[in-house]
Amino acid sequence: MRKDFAHLGFFLFFLSVWSSLSTGMAMAKNETIPVNVGVVLDLNISLGRIGMSCISMALSEFYASHGNYKTRLVLKTRDSRRDVVGAAAAALDLIQNEEVQAILGPGSSTQANFLIGLGEKAQVPIISFSATSPSLSSLRSQYFIRATLNDSTQVPAITAIFQAFEWREAVLIYVDNEYGDGIVPYLTDALQGINVRLTYRSVISPVASDDQIIEELYKLMAKQTRVFIVHMFTPLGSRLFAKADEIGMMGEGYVWILTDGLTDLLTTLSPTDINSMQGVLGVKPYVPSTKDVQSFRVRWKRKFQQDYPLDETSEPNIFGLWAYDAACALAMAVEKVGTANFSFQKSNTSINISTDLDTIGVSQIGPDLLQSLLSTKFKGLSGHFQIFDGQLHSTAFQIVNVIGKGERGVGFWTPKNGIIRKLSFIDTNSNTYSTSKDNVGAIVWPGEPTYVPKGWVLPVNENKLRIGVPLKDGFSEFVKVTWDANNNKTQITGYCIDVFDAVMNSLPYAVPYEYIPFGTPDGKPLGNYNDLIYQVLLKKYDAVVGDTTIVANRSRYVDFTLPYTESGVSMIVPIKDNKSKSAWTFLKPLTWDLWMTSACFFVFIGFVIWVLEHRINEDFRGPPSHQAGTIFWFSFSTMVFAQKERIVSNLARVVMIIWFFVVLILTQSYTASLTSMLTVQQLQPTVTDINELRTKGYYIGYQQGSFVLGFLKRMNFDESKFRIYNSPEELADLLSKGSANGGIAAAFDEIPYMKLFISQHCSKYTMVQPTYKFDGFGFAFPRGSPMVPDVSRAVLNVTEGDQMIKIEKEWFGKTNSCSDDNESSLSSNNISLDSFWGLFLITGLTSVLALIIVLAMFLHKHRDVVTGEDSLLTKIKTLATLFDEKDLSFHTFRLPDQLYSGSIEPMPAVTNFSPRPSTFSTRTNNIPFSGEQGTSSSEHGGRSSTAPGGQSLPAIVPTVELANSNQERTIIPTSTSH
Repeated sequence: MRKDFAHLGFFLFFLSVWSSLSTGMAMAKNETIPVNVGVVLDLNISLGRIGMSCISMALSEFYASHGNYKTRLVLKTRDSRRDVVGAAAAALDLIQNEEVQAILGPGSSTQANFLIGLGEKAQVPIISFSATSPSLSSLRSQYFIRATLNDSTQVPAITAIFQAFEWREAVLIYVDNEYGDGIVPYLTDALQGINVRLTYRSVISPVASDDQIIEELYKLMAKQTRVFIVHMFTPLGSRLFAKADEIGMMGEGYVWILTDGLTDLLTTLSPTDINSMQGVLGVKPYVPSTKDVQSFRVRWKRKFQQDYPLDETSEPNIFGLWAYDAACALAMAVEKVGTANFSFQKSNTSINISTDLDTIGVSQIGPDLLQSLLSTKFKGLSGHFQIFDGQLHSTAFQIVNVIGKGERGVGFWTPKNGIIRKLSFIDTNSNTYSTSKDNVGAIVWPGEPTYVPKGWVLPVNENKLRIGVPLKDGFSEFVKVTWDANNNKTQITGYCIDVFDAVMNSLPYAVPYEYIPFGTPDGKPLGNYNDLIYQVLLKKYDAVVGDTTIVANRSRYVDFTLPYTESGVSMIVPIKDNKSKSAWTFLKPLTWDLWMTSACFFVFIGFVIWVLEHRINEDFRGPPSHQAGTIFWFSFSTMVFAQKERIVSNLARVVMIIWFFVVLILTQSYTASLTSMLTVQQLQPTVTDINELRTKGYYIGYQQGSFVLGFLKRMNFDESKFRIYNSPEELADLLSKGSANGGIAAAFDEIPYMKLFISQHCSKYTMVQPTYKFDGFGFAFPRGSPMVPDVSRAVLNVTEGDQMIKIEKEWFGKTNSCSDDNESSLSSNNISLDSFWGLFLITGLTSVLALIIVLAMFLHKHRDVVTGEDSLLTKIKTLATLFDEKDLSFHTFRLPDQLYSGSIEPMPAVTNFSPRPSTFSTRTNNIPFSGEQGTSSSEHGGRSSTAPGGQSLPAIVPTVELANSNQERTIIPTSTSH
């Protein structure tokens, strides 16, 4: 029995020990470390409620799937009540009293500005998922982490939309706080980079009343810009569009573009608010609709309706997804820090300090937690989560269009590819950046027009554009103002007016306008062209149309369209008949350099032929004076092909063939030019150089009111030598008088005026080069006017078409033939060396080559002299003597029997020996054939007078070779006794 009690006691003892151990192990397993984390949000607005619900869901779901984590975030929530001071007080309370290790929030950039300083002082990370202002980055606090996008990242997407639809002006409407101000410099610089001008900045207070909003909208309505960029949150944004719709600013012709701050909150707006925003465009960060996101939306909607049953928000926005990811990232970062000392080090300050800021403690794990946050990366609901430079970075923006009950995506923008229709079509290997509107889907614009709004209209308080036109007396073909006193109306016509009418009619939209002369009621001009242009700056005129030239100083006050006429300023002078009647006219067809070159080549060719023929041709032998005469006679006689000397050398023949061709071309050109000079009227300008006008002090003219006056002053002309004309008739009168008789020697004006004047007086006056570059006539508009690009494109369309030709013919008639005849008559008839240097080069090279060949053959033949031991001077004399001798080996000096190698038959007469014409020789059997140096014929291979058998040969009959006038040779035998 006692033994049974012992067993029972042991069993109970074991059971109690096992129970206590199991309980201890379970308690140890479930023990976690709480970490206080603050939440500062505006809990009375949808954005704050969405953020709070997403944060609580994130932590609940995160720890449910990560039960092994030893740390647990404990949320300490404070409502900032949409007040900066309230947010600061809440953060200070959380840091001092709750000793939170991080703060999620605040909800706005304005509140974050002060909280960042508190976080820096206490080394507590401030993690905001909705403070997007770029100005917060300038604080450079390492403890501020933006778990959202910087507002500046969306600016390139907005500018791409402007490029796609070619808008050139915009109005920025933004809220007057930290959030609104932050994007202004980035958006302004980006738009200026694509030549888009912010014509106005509309700043609206966050607490503006409806009346103040309507007053500001009426200001915008009175302006001509119709593209508005809206940068604000709700509810101010929804109120703005409700009032804009109320006063008619959501109708046809208007363009509204939302930044992501308002676009991301479209899902939180009521149907009434959405109805007032029909046709609005917006950009927002793109979040792929994955299964995780879709599942989260369902869970969130169920929870949100339980927590806030009166809130009609249907689904979370991008800020809610960022809040969810930020809470998960913070939980991961705290776990990586470990079970460290989650306490604060209190500051050593006096107890009498009157402010709580100096008593803020410093978190012991703040630096480690910060580094852990910065190194945390994972795939969250909003996409890839990783902090770079203290903030998230987006890879794509979606372009949406408000239609019906919500928004519809019409395209995407990426930094690499620009605007694209679908992200799935991106070519990862393509670097092409596109801003084509063809990549954007169908857009329903406000008022549902069938066309893309041009982005501007005429101001509503004006019915027509006021077009200023110059008032002038002369050159009425360009602009003519006619006053009708009976009907009290003004009729304005002219070439410039017709061109402007054609340009405006070619625009894709109607623009009403009226012409207003720049003059007094009695028809007197009010000033010059510069004064007229200045009226646009003074807003007296909306544009200036007329013969107004585009010059640099005027472009400081207005913007010009592309020019529609030829550009430049030229000089016009009288012309005179310069038909030559001088005794030396025959020298004028060729320029002096061509004369000298030709003469030198005539002598050079004669010398070359003499060198090539002297040793082998009797025609080029004789006394020195005779040879010199032969050189000159032969060379110059080739000019008329009258040379009588034979050419026997092949090299000389090649040289002469080329030289004959050169002479033929030269003589024919000379003949044609001289004929033209003696028969065709030669019209030449009286003045050809602007320097001649200055040096001789001639009077010059310019058109009254023209900018040419300033041009002449810059050219250093004497102002006392200026004379003014107002019409083509006055100009013709001044030029006809001449500078010495109260007129002018030349006039300076723009090419359109000069062409018109010459078309009327083409036989008397001409334009003289050079032409000084200017930009021609253009239409002037106010600086930054959106009409300038459209009108410039219309100018190109008109000037490139047939309509421009018709307008020119109507006002100027046919001037081409007159201009062509005038220009041809002014062309020079002088023939220069530039036209013949190629022929002379070929002739010179051929002649030099022939000389080199002959010299080489001669030196090779007499190489014993060249290689001898005599002095250089002796060698030269010897070679000169040898060169002066005949080359008896050449066929022209061979004896008859030498013409047939191996023949010994006697010839009755020597008929193939070719002495010079008019010479004769008699030869007998007792007289040997001798050369010029008296050498016997036997020494030259001649025949003996005795046969090999010792018998006497028949006597050789001498012959006399005569030359008749036709260069025919006759051989007359003569008798000789035995």
